[in-house]
Amino acid sequence: MREVLIRALSGLLYVTLLLLAIFSLETTYLLVFLGLGVVVLFEFLKLVGIKSLLSYVFLFACVAVFCYFKLDRLATLIFLALTITVNLYLIKNLIRPSERYITVSQKYAYTIFYIVGGVVFTILLPSYRGEYTSLLVASVFALIWINDTFAFIVGKSIGKHKLLERISPKKTIEGFVGGLVFCCLASLLFYYFTDLLSLKLWITIALVTSVFGTLGDLIQSQLKRQAGVKDSGRIMPGHGGLYDRLDSIIFAAPFLYLFLIVLDYVP
Repeated sequence: MREVLIRALSGLLYVTLLLLAIFSLETTYLLVFLGLGVVVLFEFLKLVGIKSLLSYVFLFACVAVFCYFKLDRLATLIFLALTITVNLYLIKNLIRPSERYITVSQKYAYTIFYIVGGVVFTILLPSYRGEYTSLLVASVFALIWINDTFAFIVGKSIGKHKLLERISPKKTIEGFVGGLVFCCLASLLFYYFTDLLSLKLWITIALVTSVFGTLGDLIQSQLKRQAGVKDSGRIMPGHGGLYDRLDSIIFAAPFLYLFLIVLDYVP
């Protein structure tokens, strides 16, 4: 009972801090998520066995250039393309894992694009049109939580077929489909109760969030298995590390950003 209470309180504190930052000023959201990103980066570097102060400098520099000053749209798109390329490589390794260990160059590529890129595009997501829209990023986080919750409930209730047993033995195909369906249903509610986006964009956000959020969770599980650890950290009692909480959004954000800017120009 004590462990359940601690888990609930730490989760509530995390959600409250995040939502307060999101519904505050754009700069507040940027600073808070940058702080979360620093912790995620620390946990990731520890996980892959890298000690590098330059990684933190690069994170701060990228957030300053792309998120605060927003200096160059073309540079942002190039960084997005490189981030998605590395993420697709991670998906490839998830489906067809390499027999060799992760090389040092791969570790740094993952650090720069998978982690730093993920943090950058999570911060940029609510302002993909130029104007900060707090409800958009709050909805994306809500969809992540809905997907995780119902994937767990459905998988626990009726799950029989393993999704990727060698990586995450408890995840099932039924759970994945359940999370996806409830994610789409939630996006319909967001469409009907807000005038933020078209139905096409809400459904797209739901599909991308569910699919790539699940892939992000699996990729993190694969990295933890390779490192021989259960959790990425201990900063959140009962939950593990912040990387354990933010793995889905950090991986999905670049794909969401891409789909939103593309579909925004499609009639």
